[in-house]
Amino acid sequence: MKNLLIILNPAAHSDKAGRLPERIREISGDVEMRLSTMPGDAEQIARNAVAEGFSTIVAAGGDGTINEVMNGIMSAGGKDVTLGILPVGTMNVFAVELGIPMNALEKAWEIIMNGEVRYLDLPICFSEGVERCFVQLAGVGLDAEVVRRTTRESKKALGPLSYLLSLAQVAGQKPPPITLKSHDGALRTGSFVLLGNGRFYGGPFTMFRQGSPMDGLLDVLVFQSQSPWDLLRYMHAILVGQHTELKDVEYFQTSSLELSSEEPVPYELDGEMVGYLPLKFSLRPAALPVLAPAAKSR
Repeated sequence: MKNLLIILNPAAHSDKAGRLPERIREISGDVEMRLSTMPGDAEQIARNAVAEGFSTIVAAGGDGTINEVMNGIMSAGGKDVTLGILPVGTMNVFAVELGIPMNALEKAWEIIMNGEVRYLDLPICFSEGVERCFVQLAGVGLDAEVVRRTTRESKKALGPLSYLLSLAQVAGQKPPPITLKSHDGALRTGSFVLLGNGRFYGGPFTMFRQGSPMDGLLDVLVFQSQSPWDLLRYMHAILVGQHTELKDVEYFQTSSLELSSEEPVPYELDGEMVGYLPLKFSLRPAALPVLAPAAKSR
């Protein structure tokens, strides 16, 4: 099947990395598969695949792998190339958003073969003359600093616990204020910011109640505090679905957003550290074709 390519990140599921290519070949038959070996590989492989004429490119990995593949497709001008998802990472929030089953390769492959194409909004991040996209989530401040401090070695050894250890190091540090400007000119400030292109963030938690990847809007949460007590309070409210009711949390939607700070503040896209403020976000409506479960199976 020359029109379909699988890009696999074996490190996305390190305990089964040795068997992943074999398992995927068992369900995909003679579909061509290429393996990434280091950060940036999946993006370059996707870019080359667009130039070679592949019409469907499947990202087999976690959210970071999907981000790389999607950016490779877009940077190569492959706006008509369809993205497929095989969730083999520890967590794949984008797959959860689309209703693609986790830990069920056969069912996920069935969606690639017989699902429907949905045209999702594509969030664009512009910073220091560089443009990058994200599919599901972005974070400015706290969670980006946690991502920055969490090494690949610790993630492989400790899994999700590695992020909690990094969070413990960051919690309580006084962050520089972040200034936000939405498309209507409204100004806001906060300690850290989360952005979504859907409902979920960081796992199966409904962080953005009104979120949808097909509504032409970015969802934004602005948190005012960052003390250990406040972070515990935020996490409890998130778990019970009441975080948007807190007085020091603001939730709004916008078609564009500018963020700045007088001190260095990191940001991440789909769980990968990218750079530092200032930056701008915008949205390209219905610009990302993705294979998703057919309506009758949802």
